[in-house]
Amino acid sequence: MIFLTLGIVLELFHGFKLGWYLDVSNEMRRLMWRLAHAHGTFMGIVHLVFAWSTTLLPSWTISAQRMAGSLLTAASVLIPGGFFLGGLWHYEGDPGLGIVLLPIGAILLFASAAMVVVAAFKEGR
Repeated sequence: MIFLTLGIVLELFHGFKLGWYLDVSNEMRRLMWRLAHAHGTFMGIVHLVFAWSTTLLPSWTISAQRMAGSLLTAASVLIPGGFFLGGLWHYEGDPGLGIVLLPIGAILLFASAAMVVVAAFKEGR
């Protein structure tokens, strides 16, 4: 729901032609916020696939599922959050410091995906 709402808000910014969002000097903000919206939506789909994968791997322990789920949840906050904060305060064509959250989130996403792959190999799938 968060990223659906963000998409609607971005459309409202376009509809009301808000200068602090649409001006050429704010192109970085538009890009970062669109990326936040797109990546947040993508992460929602990844959560659905993750939930489905747990049903396919019955021998995967609950504690490992929780760890992978926690890593995925953290990545789902950090990746779009990094894009959003990078656009909130940006500097002459460069994203703001919030963008440093992105690689941390990417590492957590990779770790979560790796846990699913390892569980699938153990399961023999």
